Amino acid sequence: MKKMIRKHFARELEKIKKQILSLGAKVEEQVRMATQAVEAHDAELAKQIIKSDFEIDEMEVEIEEECLKILALHQPVAVDLRFLIAVIKINNDLERIGDQAVNIAERVDVIAKLDLSEFFFDYTAMGEKVQDMLKMSLDALVNMDYDTAYSVVMRDDEVDQIKVDAYDRIKQAMSKHPDKIGYLINLLLISRHLERLADHATNIAEEVIYLIEGEIVRHAAYNRE
Repeated sequence: MKKMIRKHFARELEKIKKQILSLGAKVEEQVRMATQAVEAHDAELAKQIIKSDFEIDEMEVEIEEECLKILALHQPVAVDLRFLIAVIKINNDLERIGDQAVNIAERVDVIAKLDLSEFFFDYTAMGEKVQDMLKMSLDALVNMDYDTAYSVVMRDDEVDQIKVDAYDRIKQAMSKHPDKIGYLINLLLISRHLERLADHATNIAEEVIYLIEGEIVRHAAYNRE
């Protein structure tokens, strides 16, 4: 009987792992589309992102409910408990990444309706870094790879610096183009949303480190013996 229960429990854990990876793939696609929409000022692509957000929300709720059900029925301990706690947190971060992709899409939708200023901040590099960080954090989850997760955490400062550069340049542009304030504010908000995407990817990487090491590393120095 105990053996059967254990097998059933193992199947449920595997199902949750597949669900979180499926959500991760969906979110990755949303982020890719969002960065593409920024580069092309593509309002139609932006609208597509906004319309499909409900799918991510539904997947996030389903995964959380499954995790809570397992916690209540099986009362897992040790590694299994750590896995479920990490999945619940990663699940939330993925949903919030989806929200940030929608926020970016909304900004693009507004910008596409405005006359473009002669000023344009190129977010290509920032978008690529964010996409790489998200992919690496999910790869680290799949492979239980500490080094990849750690690398994601270390790259967060690079995205932060691009955000600072964008803020400085857009602030200067505002003084030169007071008639384009609406456009420039939306352009500035894109950098904020991209930076938040990177933060959530970092959170996922930190949860992977927690899974592997069994220690909460958020807000702590990253030193590996």
